[in-house]
Amino acid sequence: MQLLNIKNIVWHTFKRLRNLSFSISLLLIIAIISIIGTVIEQNQSISYYQTTYPIKNQLLNSIINWKIILNLGLDHIYSNPCFIIILMVFFCSLLACTFSNQLPSLRNARKWKFLQQAHKRNNRSHFAKLEQISICNMIYSLYNNHYYIFHKERSLYAYKGLAGRIAPIIVHFSIILTLIGSLISLLSGFTAQEIIPEGEIFHIKNTIQSGFNSTLPDNLIGKIKNFDITYNKDNSIKQFLSNIVLYNSQGQNINQKYIFVNSPLIFNGITFYQTDWSINSMRLKIGNSKIIQQPIKKNKINNQILWSCQLPINSTTHIILIVTKLNDQISIYDTYKNLLIYTTSNEKIVINNTAVEILEIMTNTGIQIKTDPGIFITYTGFLTLMISIIISYISYSQVWVNSIIQHIEIAGFTNRATLSFEEDLINIEEIYTKYTWI
Repeated sequence: MQLLNIKNIVWHTFKRLRNLSFSISLLLIIAIISIIGTVIEQNQSISYYQTTYPIKNQLLNSIINWKIILNLGLDHIYSNPCFIIILMVFFCSLLACTFSNQLPSLRNARKWKFLQQAHKRNNRSHFAKLEQISICNMIYSLYNNHYYIFHKERSLYAYKGLAGRIAPIIVHFSIILTLIGSLISLLSGFTAQEIIPEGEIFHIKNTIQSGFNSTLPDNLIGKIKNFDITYNKDNSIKQFLSNIVLYNSQGQNINQKYIFVNSPLIFNGITFYQTDWSINSMRLKIGNSKIIQQPIKKNKINNQILWSCQLPINSTTHIILIVTKLNDQISIYDTYKNLLIYTTSNEKIVINNTAVEILEIMTNTGIQIKTDPGIFITYTGFLTLMISIIISYISYSQVWVNSIIQHIEIAGFTNRATLSFEEDLINIEEIYTKYTWI
């Protein structure tokens, strides 16, 4: 009895999974969750959500605020266990639907279906009668219109466009591939973000997202050999570039490339993206002192980004250094915001009888490091989906022919492009009439 109950539960579950309406409902839920994940920024810090989605008395903020986002896991919705479970159920539903509905329908489409009864022929969407009987001429007429033909006694069955019936199966297969690739990437991939000073080495450590089965490479060392920025004629930033050198654990150079936005470095499945940059400090000498490394702050004034720092040059005088862009003049102001002088790197100047020399402006480059082991499978799924969409426009047409006493009856059916199918039937009738002696 217990075994019978288990079988009933399994069968009931399988029937529910193979239901097309159930699959469409799951797809709609996945689409809604994806829209939420697009609207709400993902994988940000708690302070970001507290600032962007504060708790207020307004209706919108009472529905969506940072506490609700964090408690429901909407800040990492694509790696949320509930979302993964929904994807798994959708995957199983597609498999069940494919093997229980789509594949049997394809097998039925390839069967020879001879209709002998008149009322069945009349129930087809197109029906016609032709005088005189010539099965050979009808076969030629159908063949001339690219139909596959089957002959049995005084009946013919013909079809074309079987690929149009394969399209739903390919759609299911492509979605399954996409889901498999996404799950592989989710479970085995990682994303790291590193902020690295120019000339420094780095290891991949600062992960912001990682799968359950992901591992960080421990035999890979990187170095930012140099960093540069190119500007447009209006002084806006055109591109920023980082020269990355990769070494193995023995210190051997194994790869090197200038990376910039949309041109990453790819090595052994690990992709290094250029994401951001900043100025972090300034090295300079004041008088006869040793080299000083002074931190520098980022400011935004009138939609213009600049970096500034304030430091004393003697017991009574302070100066403010302002940098607007790399490889450009550095503005020096006093504490009353009066411009004192412009200078450049490695240029020695004198302010209030004190020598000041700016040796170097130190930059940081932002590198995102990512592995996506399922991306090839995912892209293959998308490519297959696009192909299946094209194939789905092929019409699947069927024609039945029966010779009755002194005339021939033709019945036809198509799943799309009705006008084109009517033209086919007219052409078949014209060819048949042309070659049939009356």
